[in-house]
Amino acid sequence: MTEINWNEYSLETQAIRAGHQRTHEDEHSIAIFPTSSYVFASAEDAALRFTGKKPGNIYSRFTNPTVRAFQERLALMEQGERCLAFSSGMAAIMAVGMSLLKAGDHIVCSRGVFGNTVLMFENYFGKFGVSCDFVDLTDTAAWAAAIKPNTRFLFLETPSNPLTGIADIAELAELAHQNGSLLVVDNCFCTPALQKPLALGADIVVQSATKYIDGQGRCVGGAVIASEEIIEKSVYPYLRTGGASMSPFNAWVFLSGLETLAIRMKAHCDNAL
Repeated sequence: MTEINWNEYSLETQAIRAGHQRTHEDEHSIAIFPTSSYVFASAEDAALRFTGKKPGNIYSRFTNPTVRAFQERLALMEQGERCLAFSSGMAAIMAVGMSLLKAGDHIVCSRGVFGNTVLMFENYFGKFGVSCDFVDLTDTAAWAAAIKPNTRFLFLETPSNPLTGIADIAELAELAHQNGSLLVVDNCFCTPALQKPLALGADIVVQSATKYIDGQGRCVGGAVIASEEIIEKSVYPYLRTGGASMSPFNAWVFLSGLETLAIRMKAHCDNAL
């Protein structure tokens, strides 16, 4: 069977079809795989999978077919190389910090972010020697002045929660890269239906799938979308060890949410206007 290049299709088609690896049952809707672990042909087969020398499912803390379908679909929609799903939006932000930061590093963050993001940066990362300065979202000069030689990344939400301030992602991406830093954008308010930060120069996108991706208040979840290098070398090892995993059932619900995302976001915009 010829492999489909989903990048050639519209976001609406990606949202319905991408990531679905149909089983021998030929199901129309993506199946839920509520399994903690998997069957191996032999001890050797298990060893090859666990060491990454052979592809295949290993343990549902970090490999699950339903979760993988959600990850592949959202990565395509965000125009990112790879996505990892997490148990909540805050777990996704925690994963970025735990993956990339070390004692002595510095963060520049916009003031208009979700309150728990502020608490995480100040109260928890701060305990381990990571400092953070907060700046006005739209003041580029303030962002530039706050950057230090040890600034690991700039972090912002745009539109901001809850005041919907708007940042110039491309401008901040250029500023970050000029100073050897990364740009991390929380895209949960716009979603990839309305905004693609990676295409504008951001390095990492975080999502609270709890909000518009689900859209109906059913489940809590999050995601990190970035390059293959950032995910494979930094974020995936943390997920595998830390275990802030998305459940197969929640992934299945979010897949249904993605199917209607574009039309729902259009309705939100039309109603607001």
